[in-house]
Amino acid sequence: MPPRLGRRGFFITLEGGDGSGKSTHTVRLVAWLRAQGHAVQVTREPGGTRLGERVRRNLLEAPTLSPWAELLLFQALRAQHVAEVIKPALARGRVVVCDRYSDSTMAYQGYGLGLDRATITGLTRFVTREAVPDLTILLDTPPTAGLRRARVRRTMERRGLAFQRRVRAGFLAIAREDPRRCRIVTVQPTSVATQTLIRQVVSDALQRRRRP
Repeated sequence: MPPRLGRRGFFITLEGGDGSGKSTHTVRLVAWLRAQGHAVQVTREPGGTRLGERVRRNLLEAPTLSPWAELLLFQALRAQHVAEVIKPALARGRVVVCDRYSDSTMAYQGYGLGLDRATITGLTRFVTREAVPDLTILLDTPPTAGLRRARVRRTMERRGLAFQRRVRAGFLAIAREDPRRCRIVTVQPTSVATQTLIRQVVSDALQRRRRP
């Protein structure tokens, strides 16, 4: 059994562009953490709550909202997600692992769609309050690497490869601006190799957290 993390748990987010394998690695990371004896709450955005999951289907399958409406909807869903899932799990001392979080909003809506980044930052701070990730893992891969996946191809066809490149640049800029929180993991030729790197980053972060 690993040492307890204290009254506040540990908040991990996984970020990355379409086709980075982020969702697959979230599942594998959670399984590994549980095997290590950690109590884990796994969640995702958009989604994570009953309301969020219903809205997620509409957003991902048939997006028709204006960029600003999309941004505000994401932030409203995040406010409920933080209140209903993330903060209670952290208060119980759990490791929370979230597939996408606020960095995706900045990368996609800010860098990708060109919405005002200062406004996005202000909204995010208001919505997340104390629910700031302890560790963010950015899975970095060129946008063209995701073209082999049909779902990703549909996304890229809808918004274009140039959009995906802006999103990638946004994620990398976020990581450079906050190096204490963010760790860039370059996606490897095999999923096993990538997961090994992710686990090492997480293990190191948890060890640092336990030090007096």
